[in-house]
Formats: sequence, C-alpha cells, structure tokens
Amino acid sequence: MEVHVDQGPMFLGSVVSIGAFDGVHRGHQTVISHAVDRARELGVSSLVYTFDPPPRHYFQNAKVLTSIEEKLMYLETLGVDQVVIASFNECYINRTSKWFIDTLRRFNPLEIHVGMDFRFGKNRAGDIDLLAKHFNVKPTKPVCCPNGDVISSTRIRNLLSHGRFKEALTLLDWSSFNNNRKQLSSTYTG
Repeated sequence: MEVHVDQGPMFLGSVVSIGAFDGVHRGHQTVISHAVDRARELGVSSLVYTFDPPPRHYFQNAKVLTSIEEKLMYLETLGVDQVVIASFNECYINRTSKWFIDTLRRFNPLEIHVGMDFRFGKNRAGDIDLLAKHFNVKPTKPVCCPNGDVISSTRIRNLLSHGRFKEALTLLDWSSFNNNRKQLSSTYTG
C-alpha cells in the first residue's frame, strides 16, 4: 500500500472511497470493501481519500478512535492499494467544493464510494448530488447492527464514554485486525 500526504499521484483510473473513517468501523469497512472489490473487478487501483485529524476532532474536539497509524494498518488489511491523507487544518477547511472535485479528478475515478451523508468543501457545501454531476458515485447505505441502530463513529464514542467497551467493539468489528478490549479501553480512557 502506498501512502501520500495531501497530494496523491495522477492515475489512469481508480476506484475511490472517501471519508474520515475514524475507527474504521463496520460501516466504514463496508464502504471501503465495496470500493476495493470494484477496483479489482475493473483492474485499477483502489484509493482511500481520508483526513488527519478527522473533521469531528478538528471542529468538535471529539476523541479520535484510531490514530493515523492504526487507520493505515486497517486500510492495508482491507486490501487498499493507495491512501491519500489530507491534512485537515485551517487551510483545508476553507477550500471550496470545486477545489475538492478538481482534486478528485487527479485520480481519474471510475467510481467514488461514500456514505449517504457525505459532505465536502467549505461549510459542507458539497453533497452526493453535486459529486454525482462530475463522477460515477456509489453511495453506501448506513450499516446497522442487528437491533436496527446505525453504526457510526459518534455512536461508538458515546458507548466508549459510558464504559460499554464490549458493545463498541462489536460495532467496530476489529476482530479481523487482532485488536482487543484492553487496548481500546486504555486508548479511549487514557
């Protein structure tokens, strides 16, 4: 897996998944796995475009569920070929939706995979509809646990803050990544 900071290389074709992917939980794994599978079917690179720090941490000081190093480890395990890490800072948040679309064009995406609530650009002005005017967008419906609740990083943070580590681990589904409750507990409460 190749990792690029801020500016990725140009590609002849790729399948891109975009998101903060904080926690790389079951929902994130679904978006990324669909993109990786499609890239293999189409014979192009799979590329994850992600942010460091995650936007919720930047704007709301939300606890980060996974360090960038952990996130990269999980992405590699999922079979991702390329990762572009955008430095999420004051300069980045002032970039327009048009700038973001122009950045994505460098990757020549045959498909872009995102969650249904994906937003981009200054003041979150861009959405899936705008992205779909420029690219073949494949939105992934929210992934739910057996009781029907949507799996999200915010929900996982809430569970962790209430000491419900086992339930959080179920939503994260890191079993394939060889993590354990003790590591999560010490990382989150430490």
